[in-house]
Amino acid sequence: MYDVAIIGGGVIGSMLARQLSKYSLKICVLEKENDIAMGASKANSGIVHGGFDPEPNTLKARLNTVGVEKLFAVAKELNAPIKRNGSIVCAFGEDEEHAIKELYNRGIKNNIPGMELLSGDEARKLEPALSDKVTLVLRATNAGIICPYELTIAAMGNAMDNGAELIRCFKVETIEKADDCFTITSQKGKTVKAKYIANCAGAYSDEISALAGDNSFKIIPRAGEYMLLDKAAGSLVSHTIFQVPSKEGKGILVSPTVDGNLLTGPTAGVVNSPSNTETTAQGLKIVERLAKKSVPSVNFRQVITSFSGVRSSEKNGDFIIKMSDVTKNLLNVAAIDSPGLTCSVAIADYAIEALEKSGLKLTPKANYNPNRPDPHHFRKMTDDEKDAFIKKNPDYGRIICRCEGVSEGEIRAAVTTNPKALDIDSVKRRTRSGMGRCQGGFCMPYVMQIISEETGIPMEEITKKGEGSNQLIGRI
Repeated sequence: MYDVAIIGGGVIGSMLARQLSKYSLKICVLEKENDIAMGASKANSGIVHGGFDPEPNTLKARLNTVGVEKLFAVAKELNAPIKRNGSIVCAFGEDEEHAIKELYNRGIKNNIPGMELLSGDEARKLEPALSDKVTLVLRATNAGIICPYELTIAAMGNAMDNGAELIRCFKVETIEKADDCFTITSQKGKTVKAKYIANCAGAYSDEISALAGDNSFKIIPRAGEYMLLDKAAGSLVSHTIFQVPSKEGKGILVSPTVDGNLLTGPTAGVVNSPSNTETTAQGLKIVERLAKKSVPSVNFRQVITSFSGVRSSEKNGDFIIKMSDVTKNLLNVAAIDSPGLTCSVAIADYAIEALEKSGLKLTPKANYNPNRPDPHHFRKMTDDEKDAFIKKNPDYGRIICRCEGVSEGEIRAAVTTNPKALDIDSVKRRTRSGMGRCQGGFCMPYVMQIISEETGIPMEEITKKGEGSNQLIGRI
Protein backbone atom coordinates (compact mmCIF):
# COMPACT_ATOMS: atom_id res chain seq x y z
CA MET A 1 0.00 0.00 0.00
CA TYR A 2 1.45 3.32 -1.13
CA ASP A 3 0.64 6.61 0.54
CA VAL A 4 0.65 8.39 -2.84
CA ALA A 5 0.57 6.98 -6.36
CA ILE A 6 1.57 9.61 -8.92
CA ILE A 7 0.23 8.86 -12.40
CA GLY A 8 2.51 10.32 -15.06
CA GLY A 9 6.29 10.59 -15.23
CA GLY A 10 6.62 13.96 -16.94
CA VAL A 11 8.29 16.96 -15.36
CA ILE A 12 5.30 17.64 -13.08
CA GLY A 13 4.94 14.07 -11.84
CA SER A 14 8.69 13.71 -11.41
CA MET A 15 9.04 17.01 -9.55
CA LEU A 16 6.09 16.14 -7.31
CA ALA A 17 7.75 12.80 -6.50
CA ARG A 18 10.97 14.64 -5.69
CA GLN A 19 9.29 17.15 -3.40
CA LEU A 20 7.20 14.44 -1.69
CA SER A 21 10.32 12.34 -1.11
CA LYS A 22 11.31 14.91 1.54
CA TYR A 23 8.72 13.26 3.78
CA SER A 24 8.31 9.81 5.37
CA LEU A 25 5.91 8.53 2.73
CA LYS A 26 5.72 5.50 0.49
CA ILE A 27 5.52 6.92 -3.04
CA CYS A 28 5.33 5.40 -6.51
CA VAL A 29 5.22 6.93 -9.98
CA LEU A 30 3.22 5.05 -12.61
CA GLU A 31 4.46 5.77 -16.14
CA LYS A 32 2.88 4.20 -19.21
CA GLU A 33 6.05 4.38 -21.32
CA ASN A 34 9.43 2.67 -20.98
CA ASP A 35 11.01 5.87 -19.64
CA ILE A 36 10.03 9.18 -18.08
CA ALA A 37 9.77 12.53 -19.91
CA MET A 38 8.13 10.84 -22.90
CA GLY A 39 5.37 13.39 -23.51
CA ALA A 40 5.52 17.18 -23.55
CA SER A 41 8.47 17.08 -21.15
CA LYS A 42 10.80 15.94 -23.93
CA ALA A 43 9.34 18.12 -26.65
CA ASN A 44 8.95 21.71 -25.54
CA SER A 45 10.80 25.00 -25.78
CA GLY A 46 12.82 24.59 -22.58
CA ILE A 47 12.08 28.20 -21.64
CA VAL A 48 12.10 29.61 -18.11
CA HIS A 49 9.41 32.25 -18.65
CA GLY A 50 9.84 35.61 -16.95
CA GLY A 51 6.21 35.83 -15.80
CA PHE A 52 4.80 38.85 -17.63
CA ASP A 53 2.51 36.83 -19.92
CA PRO A 54 -0.07 35.12 -17.60
CA GLU A 55 -3.24 37.05 -16.82
CA PRO A 56 -2.93 38.69 -13.38
CA ASN A 57 -4.65 36.94 -10.46
CA THR A 58 -4.56 33.53 -12.16
CA LEU A 59 -2.85 30.45 -10.76
CA LYS A 60 -0.44 30.62 -13.71
CA ALA A 61 0.59 34.17 -12.77
CA ARG A 62 0.97 33.37 -9.08
CA LEU A 63 3.07 30.24 -9.63
CA ASN A 64 5.15 31.79 -12.42
CA THR A 65 6.11 34.71 -10.19
CA VAL A 66 7.47 32.46 -7.43
CA GLY A 67 8.37 29.58 -9.73
CA VAL A 68 11.32 31.14 -11.56
CA GLU A 69 13.62 31.38 -8.56
CA LYS A 70 12.38 28.08 -7.13
CA LEU A 71 13.30 26.39 -10.40
CA PHE A 72 16.78 27.94 -10.52
CA ALA A 73 17.43 26.82 -6.93
CA VAL A 74 16.24 23.24 -7.46
CA ALA A 75 18.02 22.92 -10.82
CA LYS A 76 21.25 23.82 -9.03
CA GLU A 77 20.64 21.11 -6.41
CA LEU A 78 19.89 18.58 -9.13
CA ASN A 79 22.75 19.61 -11.43
CA ALA A 80 20.22 20.13 -14.24
CA PRO A 81 21.51 22.43 -17.03
CA ILE A 82 19.94 25.89 -16.71
CA LYS A 83 21.00 29.37 -17.80
CA ARG A 84 19.61 32.86 -17.19
CA ASN A 85 19.93 34.30 -20.68
CA GLY A 86 16.93 36.66 -20.60
CA SER A 87 14.12 37.02 -23.13
CA ILE A 88 13.00 39.63 -25.64
CA VAL A 89 9.48 40.11 -27.03
CA CYS A 90 9.52 42.00 -30.33
CA ALA A 91 7.06 44.50 -31.77
CA PHE A 92 7.02 45.20 -35.51
CA GLY A 93 5.41 48.60 -35.84
CA GLU A 94 3.11 50.88 -33.87
CA ASP A 95 0.15 48.48 -33.56
CA GLU A 96 2.26 45.83 -31.87
CA GLU A 97 3.98 48.37 -29.65
CA HIS A 98 0.69 48.78 -27.77
CA ALA A 99 0.66 45.04 -27.12
CA ILE A 100 4.25 45.19 -25.83
CA LYS A 101 3.30 47.93 -23.37
CA GLU A 102 0.31 45.86 -22.21
CA LEU A 103 2.63 42.91 -21.54
CA TYR A 104 4.94 45.20 -19.61
CA ASN A 105 2.04 46.50 -17.48
CA ARG A 106 0.85 42.95 -16.90
CA GLY A 107 4.33 42.05 -15.71
CA ILE A 108 4.22 44.94 -13.25
CA LYS A 109 0.91 43.62 -11.88
CA ASN A 110 2.46 40.15 -11.58
CA ASN A 111 5.43 41.60 -9.62
CA ILE A 112 7.99 40.48 -12.20
CA PRO A 113 11.49 41.96 -11.66
CA GLY A 114 14.07 42.89 -14.27
CA MET A 115 11.80 44.13 -17.08
CA GLU A 116 12.60 47.00 -19.41
CA LEU A 117 11.32 48.50 -22.66
CA LEU A 118 13.95 49.07 -25.35
CA SER A 119 13.81 50.66 -28.77
CA GLY A 120 14.61 48.51 -31.79
CA ASP A 121 18.07 50.10 -32.07
CA GLU A 122 18.79 49.48 -28.39
CA ALA A 123 17.68 45.86 -28.78
CA ARG A 124 19.94 45.35 -31.83
CA LYS A 125 22.93 46.46 -29.77
CA LEU A 126 22.21 43.42 -27.57
CA GLU A 127 21.16 41.17 -30.47
CA PRO A 128 22.79 42.26 -33.76
CA ALA A 129 20.96 39.54 -35.74
CA LEU A 130 17.56 40.96 -34.78
CA SER A 131 15.41 42.17 -37.69
CA ASP A 132 15.74 45.85 -38.60
CA LYS A 133 11.93 45.96 -38.66
CA VAL A 134 11.72 45.50 -34.86
CA THR A 135 10.67 48.84 -33.35
CA LEU A 136 10.18 48.08 -29.64
CA VAL A 137 10.99 45.17 -27.35
CA LEU A 138 10.14 44.02 -23.85
CA ARG A 139 13.24 42.54 -22.23
CA ALA A 140 12.96 40.29 -19.17
CA THR A 141 16.32 39.68 -17.54
CA ASN A 142 15.04 37.06 -15.08
CA ALA A 143 14.06 34.60 -17.85
CA GLY A 144 16.18 31.66 -18.87
CA ILE A 145 16.57 28.35 -20.66
CA ILE A 146 16.73 24.82 -19.29
CA CYS A 147 16.85 21.27 -20.62
CA PRO A 148 13.33 19.98 -19.83
CA TYR A 149 14.03 16.26 -20.07
CA GLU A 150 17.27 16.47 -18.08
CA LEU A 151 15.37 18.33 -15.35
CA THR A 152 12.74 15.58 -15.37
CA ILE A 153 15.35 12.81 -15.23
CA ALA A 154 17.23 14.56 -12.43
CA ALA A 155 14.07 15.12 -10.38
CA MET A 156 12.98 11.50 -10.75
CA GLY A 157 16.48 10.21 -10.03
CA ASN A 158 16.67 12.29 -6.86
CA ALA A 159 13.20 11.08 -5.81
CA MET A 160 14.25 7.46 -6.35
CA ASP A 161 17.48 7.97 -4.44
CA ASN A 162 15.29 9.23 -1.59
CA GLY A 163 13.02 6.17 -1.65
CA ALA A 164 10.38 6.79 -4.33
CA GLU A 165 9.63 3.96 -6.77
CA LEU A 166 9.24 4.23 -10.54
CA ILE A 167 7.00 1.64 -12.21
CA ARG A 168 7.41 1.74 -15.99
CA CYS A 169 5.16 0.42 -18.77
CA PHE A 170 2.15 0.83 -16.45
CA LYS A 171 -0.66 2.13 -18.61
CA VAL A 172 -3.61 2.68 -16.29
CA GLU A 173 -6.67 0.71 -17.37
CA THR A 174 -8.98 0.93 -14.33
CA ILE A 175 -9.16 2.79 -11.02
CA GLU A 176 -11.39 1.46 -8.25
CA LYS A 177 -12.05 3.06 -4.86
CA ALA A 178 -13.05 1.23 -1.67
CA ASP A 179 -12.43 1.92 2.02
CA ASP A 180 -10.21 4.96 1.37
CA CYS A 181 -7.98 2.87 -0.89
CA PHE A 182 -7.50 3.12 -4.65
CA THR A 183 -6.76 -0.03 -6.65
CA ILE A 184 -5.06 0.96 -9.90
CA THR A 185 -4.81 -1.72 -12.59
CA SER A 186 -2.61 -1.56 -15.66
CA GLN A 187 -3.43 -2.67 -19.18
CA LYS A 188 -1.30 -5.76 -18.55
CA GLY A 189 -3.11 -6.69 -15.34
CA LYS A 190 -0.65 -5.36 -12.75
CA THR A 191 -2.16 -3.66 -9.71
CA VAL A 192 -1.06 -0.93 -7.31
CA LYS A 193 -2.90 0.15 -4.16
CA ALA A 194 -2.63 3.68 -2.78
CA LYS A 195 -4.35 5.98 -0.27
CA TYR A 196 -4.01 9.02 -2.56
CA ILE A 197 -3.70 9.50 -6.31
CA ALA A 198 -1.91 12.48 -7.81
CA ASN A 199 -3.07 12.70 -11.42
CA CYS A 200 -0.15 14.21 -13.38
CA ALA A 201 -0.94 12.48 -16.68
CA GLY A 202 -0.51 15.53 -18.90
CA ALA A 203 -2.64 15.40 -22.04
CA TYR A 204 -4.29 12.24 -20.70
CA SER A 205 -5.17 13.70 -17.29
CA ASP A 206 -8.88 14.06 -18.11
CA GLU A 207 -9.01 10.35 -18.98
CA ILE A 208 -7.32 9.39 -15.69
CA SER A 209 -9.64 11.67 -13.73
CA ALA A 210 -12.64 10.09 -15.45
CA LEU A 211 -11.40 6.58 -14.57
CA ALA A 212 -11.41 7.71 -10.94
CA GLY A 213 -14.98 9.00 -11.26
CA ASP A 214 -14.35 12.72 -11.88
CA ASN A 215 -15.43 14.12 -15.27
CA SER A 216 -15.13 17.78 -14.29
CA PHE A 217 -12.72 18.89 -17.03
CA LYS A 218 -11.72 18.16 -20.62
CA ILE A 219 -8.18 18.54 -21.96
CA ILE A 220 -7.59 20.29 -25.29
CA PRO A 221 -4.42 18.82 -26.84
CA ARG A 222 -2.33 21.36 -28.76
CA ALA A 223 0.62 20.34 -30.89
CA GLY A 224 3.72 22.47 -31.30
CA GLU A 225 6.20 21.79 -34.11
CA TYR A 226 9.88 22.70 -33.78
CA MET A 227 13.09 22.69 -35.77
CA LEU A 228 16.44 22.24 -34.04
CA LEU A 229 19.56 23.61 -35.70
CA ASP A 230 23.16 22.49 -35.46
CA LYS A 231 25.50 23.92 -32.84
CA ALA A 232 27.14 25.96 -35.59
CA ALA A 233 24.03 28.16 -35.40
CA GLY A 234 23.82 28.20 -31.61
CA SER A 235 25.49 31.59 -31.10
CA LEU A 236 23.31 33.52 -33.55
CA VAL A 237 21.30 34.98 -30.64
CA SER A 238 21.90 35.03 -26.91
CA HIS A 239 18.40 35.91 -25.66
CA THR A 240 15.22 33.95 -26.27
CA ILE A 241 13.48 35.95 -29.00
CA PHE A 242 9.65 36.03 -28.95
CA GLN A 243 7.09 37.86 -31.08
CA VAL A 244 3.89 39.59 -30.05
CA PRO A 245 1.10 36.98 -30.35
CA SER A 246 -1.02 37.47 -33.46
CA LYS A 247 -3.57 35.61 -35.59
CA GLU A 248 -0.63 34.39 -37.70
CA GLY A 249 0.94 32.53 -34.83
CA LYS A 250 1.65 32.56 -31.13
CA GLY A 251 4.82 31.50 -29.42
CA ILE A 252 7.19 31.22 -32.39
CA LEU A 253 10.62 31.82 -30.91
CA VAL A 254 14.27 31.74 -31.82
CA SER A 255 16.37 30.67 -28.87
CA PRO A 256 19.69 29.17 -27.93
CA THR A 257 19.50 25.95 -25.95
CA VAL A 258 21.55 25.08 -22.88
CA ASP A 259 23.38 22.52 -25.03
CA GLY A 260 24.51 25.09 -27.61
CA ASN A 261 22.02 24.50 -30.44
CA LEU A 262 19.46 26.93 -31.87
CA LEU A 263 15.75 26.14 -31.46
CA THR A 264 12.87 27.55 -33.52
CA GLY A 265 9.12 27.03 -33.01
CA PRO A 266 6.53 26.06 -31.92
CA THR A 267 3.30 26.18 -33.85
CA ALA A 268 0.07 25.83 -31.85
CA GLY A 269 -2.63 23.71 -33.47
CA VAL A 270 -5.36 21.64 -31.83
CA VAL A 271 -4.96 17.93 -32.65
CA ASN A 272 -7.42 15.07 -32.34
CA SER A 273 -5.26 12.99 -30.01
CA PRO A 274 -2.39 13.51 -27.53
CA SER A 275 -0.49 10.82 -29.44
CA ASN A 276 -0.47 12.92 -32.63
CA THR A 277 3.14 14.12 -32.62
CA GLU A 278 3.75 14.17 -36.36
CA THR A 279 5.45 17.11 -38.01
CA THR A 280 3.98 18.58 -41.18
CA ALA A 281 5.46 20.44 -44.12
CA GLN A 282 2.94 23.21 -43.55
CA GLY A 283 3.77 23.55 -39.87
CA LEU A 284 7.52 23.63 -40.42
CA LYS A 285 7.11 26.27 -43.13
CA ILE A 286 5.24 28.44 -40.62
CA VAL A 287 8.07 27.98 -38.12
CA GLU A 288 10.67 28.96 -40.73
CA ARG A 289 8.74 31.99 -41.97
CA LEU A 290 7.98 33.43 -38.54
CA ALA A 291 11.44 32.69 -37.14
CA LYS A 292 12.97 34.60 -40.06
CA LYS A 293 10.65 37.50 -39.29
CA SER A 294 12.50 37.99 -35.99
CA VAL A 295 15.96 36.85 -37.05
CA PRO A 296 16.30 36.95 -40.85
CA SER A 297 19.71 35.29 -40.89
CA VAL A 298 18.57 31.97 -39.40
CA ASN A 299 20.01 29.36 -41.79
CA PHE A 300 17.50 26.52 -41.99
CA ARG A 301 19.97 24.46 -44.03
CA GLN A 302 21.53 23.80 -40.60
CA VAL A 303 18.45 21.99 -39.25
CA ILE A 304 19.44 18.60 -37.84
CA THR A 305 16.01 17.44 -36.67
CA SER A 306 12.38 18.46 -36.33
CA PHE A 307 9.87 17.29 -33.75
CA SER A 308 6.45 17.95 -32.29
CA GLY A 309 5.14 17.94 -28.72
CA VAL A 310 1.55 17.92 -27.50
CA ARG A 311 0.75 20.16 -24.55
CA SER A 312 -2.48 20.09 -22.58
CA SER A 313 -4.76 23.04 -22.06
CA GLU A 314 -8.32 23.57 -20.80
CA LYS A 315 -11.11 25.92 -21.88
CA ASN A 316 -10.66 28.22 -18.86
CA GLY A 317 -7.00 28.76 -19.73
CA ASP A 318 -5.57 28.22 -16.25
CA PHE A 319 -3.83 25.39 -14.43
CA ILE A 320 -6.01 22.87 -12.58
CA ILE A 321 -4.36 21.93 -9.27
CA LYS A 322 -6.97 20.82 -6.74
CA MET A 323 -8.43 17.91 -4.84
CA SER A 324 -11.40 16.44 -6.67
CA ASP A 325 -14.84 17.58 -5.53
CA VAL A 326 -16.20 14.18 -6.57
CA THR A 327 -13.61 11.56 -5.63
CA LYS A 328 -12.05 11.77 -2.20
CA ASN A 329 -8.22 11.71 -2.08
CA LEU A 330 -7.86 12.31 -5.83
CA LEU A 331 -5.59 15.24 -6.65
CA ASN A 332 -5.80 16.54 -10.22
CA VAL A 333 -2.73 18.38 -11.51
CA ALA A 334 -3.92 19.06 -15.03
CA ALA A 335 -3.99 21.52 -17.95
CA ILE A 336 -0.34 22.30 -17.27
CA ASP A 337 0.63 24.09 -20.46
CA SER A 338 3.01 27.07 -20.69
CA PRO A 339 4.52 28.19 -18.30
CA GLY A 340 4.25 24.75 -16.66
CA LEU A 341 7.95 23.89 -16.96
CA THR A 342 8.90 27.19 -15.30
CA CYS A 343 6.34 26.57 -12.54
CA SER A 344 7.18 22.87 -12.04
CA VAL A 345 8.68 23.24 -8.55
CA ALA A 346 6.02 25.76 -7.49
CA ILE A 347 3.30 23.46 -8.87
CA ALA A 348 4.69 20.51 -6.88
CA ASP A 349 4.77 22.57 -3.67
CA TYR A 350 1.24 23.86 -4.28
CA ALA A 351 0.02 20.30 -4.91
CA ILE A 352 1.63 19.09 -1.67
CA GLU A 353 -0.19 21.84 0.24
CA ALA A 354 -3.46 20.55 -1.21
CA LEU A 355 -2.62 16.97 -0.22
CA GLU A 356 -1.75 18.04 3.32
CA LYS A 357 -4.99 20.01 3.70
CA SER A 358 -6.92 16.93 2.59
CA GLY A 359 -5.39 14.82 5.37
CA LEU A 360 -2.04 13.49 4.10
CA LYS A 361 0.36 13.50 7.05
CA LEU A 362 3.73 15.04 6.18
CA THR A 363 6.61 14.08 8.49
CA PRO A 364 9.98 15.45 7.30
CA LYS A 365 12.54 12.78 6.52
CA ALA A 366 15.74 13.13 8.56
CA ASN A 367 18.02 11.66 5.89
CA TYR A 368 16.57 13.44 2.85
CA ASN A 369 19.29 14.42 0.36
CA PRO A 370 18.28 17.23 -2.03
CA ASN A 371 21.41 16.98 -4.17
CA ARG A 372 22.16 14.85 -7.22
CA PRO A 373 25.66 14.28 -8.61
CA ASP A 374 26.44 15.99 -11.91
CA PRO A 375 25.97 13.36 -14.67
CA HIS A 376 28.12 15.45 -17.01
CA HIS A 377 31.08 15.88 -14.69
CA PHE A 378 33.48 14.23 -17.14
CA ARG A 379 32.90 16.59 -20.06
CA LYS A 380 33.44 19.57 -17.75
CA MET A 381 36.93 18.45 -16.72
CA THR A 382 40.14 19.92 -18.08
CA ASP A 383 42.23 17.71 -20.37
CA ASP A 384 44.62 16.91 -17.53
CA GLU A 385 41.72 16.01 -15.24
CA LYS A 386 40.27 13.78 -17.95
CA ASP A 387 43.60 11.99 -18.42
CA ALA A 388 43.81 11.24 -14.71
CA PHE A 389 40.16 10.12 -14.60
CA ILE A 390 40.55 7.83 -17.62
CA LYS A 391 43.49 6.05 -15.97
CA LYS A 392 41.14 5.00 -13.18
CA ASN A 393 38.10 4.55 -15.46
CA PRO A 394 39.22 3.37 -18.92
CA ASP A 395 35.66 3.32 -20.28
CA TYR A 396 35.72 7.12 -20.32
CA GLY A 397 38.60 7.02 -22.79
CA ARG A 398 36.51 5.40 -25.53
CA ILE A 399 34.34 7.81 -27.50
CA ILE A 400 31.07 6.25 -28.69
CA CYS A 401 29.25 9.31 -30.05
CA ARG A 402 31.68 11.32 -32.14
CA CYS A 403 29.24 14.15 -32.92
CA GLU A 404 28.72 15.02 -29.24
CA GLY A 405 31.93 13.53 -27.81
CA VAL A 406 30.15 11.09 -25.49
CA SER A 407 32.24 8.34 -23.94
CA GLU A 408 31.43 4.72 -23.16
CA GLY A 409 31.78 5.48 -19.45
CA GLU A 410 29.05 8.12 -19.58
CA ILE A 411 26.69 5.73 -21.38
CA ARG A 412 27.33 2.92 -18.89
CA ALA A 413 26.65 5.38 -16.05
CA ALA A 414 23.34 6.37 -17.67
CA VAL A 415 22.26 2.73 -17.85
CA THR A 416 23.06 2.08 -14.19
CA THR A 417 21.99 5.37 -12.51
CA ASN A 418 18.43 6.15 -11.35
CA PRO A 419 16.26 6.32 -13.37
CA LYS A 420 18.10 3.75 -15.50
CA ALA A 421 18.19 4.20 -19.28
CA LEU A 422 16.77 1.01 -20.79
CA ASP A 423 16.39 1.96 -24.46
CA ILE A 424 18.26 3.96 -27.09
CA ASP A 425 16.37 7.24 -26.73
CA SER A 426 16.69 7.02 -22.93
CA VAL A 427 20.47 7.02 -23.33
CA LYS A 428 20.21 9.91 -25.79
CA ARG A 429 18.30 12.08 -23.32
CA ARG A 430 20.80 11.41 -20.55
CA THR A 431 24.09 11.64 -22.46
CA ARG A 432 23.31 13.39 -25.81
CA SER A 433 24.62 10.33 -27.65
CA GLY A 434 22.71 10.42 -30.93
CA MET A 435 21.77 14.11 -30.75
CA GLY A 436 24.44 15.40 -33.11
CA ARG A 437 24.57 15.86 -36.85
CA CYS A 438 24.36 12.15 -37.70
CA GLN A 439 21.40 11.63 -35.29
CA GLY A 440 22.74 8.31 -34.03
CA GLY A 441 23.74 6.89 -37.40
CA PHE A 442 27.15 5.80 -36.13
CA CYS A 443 26.74 5.31 -32.39
CA MET A 444 23.40 3.48 -32.15
CA PRO A 445 24.78 -0.11 -32.48
CA TYR A 446 27.37 0.56 -29.77
CA VAL A 447 24.74 2.10 -27.47
CA MET A 448 22.57 -1.01 -27.92
CA GLN A 449 25.51 -3.26 -27.11
CA ILE A 450 26.27 -1.34 -23.90
CA ILE A 451 22.62 -1.48 -22.80
CA SER A 452 22.61 -5.23 -23.42
CA GLU A 453 25.85 -5.77 -21.50
CA GLU A 454 24.71 -3.73 -18.49
CA THR A 455 21.12 -4.98 -18.27
CA GLY A 456 21.20 -8.47 -19.75
CA ILE A 457 18.48 -7.52 -22.25
CA PRO A 458 19.11 -9.40 -25.54
CA MET A 459 20.07 -7.13 -28.43
CA GLU A 460 16.97 -8.01 -30.45
CA GLU A 461 14.75 -6.95 -27.51
CA ILE A 462 16.33 -3.51 -27.12
CA THR A 463 14.06 -0.79 -28.43
CA LYS A 464 14.43 2.78 -29.60
CA LYS A 465 11.72 4.13 -27.31
CA GLY A 466 9.75 1.25 -25.81
CA GLU A 467 7.26 -1.31 -27.03
CA GLY A 468 6.92 -1.54 -30.80
CA SER A 469 10.21 0.18 -31.66
CA ASN A 470 12.61 -2.80 -31.85
CA GLN A 471 15.68 -2.20 -34.01
CA LEU A 472 16.69 -5.82 -34.69
CA ILE A 473 14.60 -8.86 -35.62
CA GLY A 474 17.10 -11.60 -34.76
CA ARG A 475 20.54 -13.01 -35.36
CA ILE A 476 21.90 -14.34 -38.63
